[in-house]
Amino acid sequence: MHKFSKFIFCLLGVVTISFTACNDLDLVPEDRFTDANYWTTTEKANSVLNSAYSQMYRSDYFFYNEGMSDNAYNGRGDQNGVASLAAGTYDASLGRIREEWNFHYAGIKTCHIFLENVDRVENMDATLKERMKAEARFIRAFHYFQLLTWYGDVPFFDHDISVEEAKTISRTPRAQVLEFVLNELTQIAEALPINTAYAAADRGRITKGAAIALKARALLYEGRWQDVVTTCETLLNNSNGTYSLFPSYEGVFLPQNENNSEVILDIQFVPEVRAHNHYFDIAPLAVGARLNALAPTQELVDSYLTENGRRIQETGSEYDESDPYDNRDPRFASTIVYHGYEWKRANGTTETIYTQPGSDPDASAVDEYKPGGVSSPTGYYFRKYYDPTSSVNFLSGLNLILIRYADVLLMYAEAKNELGQMNETVWNQTIRALRARAGFTDPAALNYPAVAQDELRTIIRNERRIELAFEGLRIFDIRRWRIGGQVLNGWAHGAKFGPSSVDNGYIRVNQRTFDESRHYLWPIPRDERALNPNLTQNPNW
Repeated sequence: MHKFSKFIFCLLGVVTISFTACNDLDLVPEDRFTDANYWTTTEKANSVLNSAYSQMYRSDYFFYNEGMSDNAYNGRGDQNGVASLAAGTYDASLGRIREEWNFHYAGIKTCHIFLENVDRVENMDATLKERMKAEARFIRAFHYFQLLTWYGDVPFFDHDISVEEAKTISRTPRAQVLEFVLNELTQIAEALPINTAYAAADRGRITKGAAIALKARALLYEGRWQDVVTTCETLLNNSNGTYSLFPSYEGVFLPQNENNSEVILDIQFVPEVRAHNHYFDIAPLAVGARLNALAPTQELVDSYLTENGRRIQETGSEYDESDPYDNRDPRFASTIVYHGYEWKRANGTTETIYTQPGSDPDASAVDEYKPGGVSSPTGYYFRKYYDPTSSVNFLSGLNLILIRYADVLLMYAEAKNELGQMNETVWNQTIRALRARAGFTDPAALNYPAVAQDELRTIIRNERRIELAFEGLRIFDIRRWRIGGQVLNGWAHGAKFGPSSVDNGYIRVNQRTFDESRHYLWPIPRDERALNPNLTQNPNW
């Protein structure tokens, strides 16, 4: 297995550049490049581009963003501000609001430095240079896409700006920034190789398929359904890369299958160079975790279908509340740890996880639910993205997938349904294919349901939630579907370990508030507005 080499560093603020430690565990030597004569070799240029790669996304955001949604709860501390964001108890001074802003603008600065200086490298292969420029432009577009999604109107510039300019620049209309992102992704796709054209040592670099898939996601978030269909079809026909569903749902996320046929874009890690260990505070305590800081909610658990493809509240689902984890969607056990779960260890042995109070035969009972304890506050843990090869304290070099082929199928299905074009052919190509890969065998779960468009919308949205659970996308779906008022107001719940007199015995975990008049956009960070009075604020902040 090969992953392209990295010089890992972070940028602090939008106007400085240096090698320092990122939030991920970066174990390479620190250095800095400021010499005007730096741009002398292809290798040096490549080190700057690799730095831009390392800044594209953060592993802590990847995991903990799920805690902003109704899928998970951050119960200890306020990791990356997600507990405050989920509860609706935040304002423009929240650290995460400022950090996300600075993180993306720092990444944009690295891209600008690369793009404005790479032509100074003499005797550089022209084709390679154009490809590297396209990679940097993709990363820049990715950052701007994240910014406009969180904040709406944001300062936009396509070149490296001075400190003085940074203090006076105004916000650019969101639509204009989006247009730039879409145009960039269209243009750079022509200069990027398809996924199978890269040598093994360059696996993980940005491809033509990644540019197309990110464009599809941006169009999806805008509800531009026909454009989504047209864009996705250029990936479904394998004319812009070779992608397919990996045969095993669980296997998609295991280290031995990195860079598999389903991966379109991921964050690359190398155990001896760059790693993450967030599972130290996510896994069950009985298998070596320190505490639990991110736990699945009962709401997520309840979204999983039964084996015949019905929702648990539907007539004929065969759901048994007294045995709730039996007869469920095969993806459930690959994603969520529940009471009685058999945790598979790397050495082939198993560990039974007991979360129901009073059930653990071992007197230590480390994972039993206890109010205020360090075990899961919901009675559930995550399993998906656990790395069986991780070392001490769950230190892992497992890649984290940002876009995969399953998402393309889901985007296509959603867009076709919104256009009134969902039919048996599209269903079989998308939802049936995902369920068959997951392990469903009951024809009732696999066959096209002859139901109205609204019911199909509910089915497709729920399929998206299940398939992509714990991949950090649920909060974006909530925002674009405008359902925050429905799913992020009131109590988040855990397993049925509470008093029967309250919520039918399901643990009340966290009370949340979602203000539809302002929470669909984050506020512009208070500190940024203090530095730059030209930055206006979002409505009702």
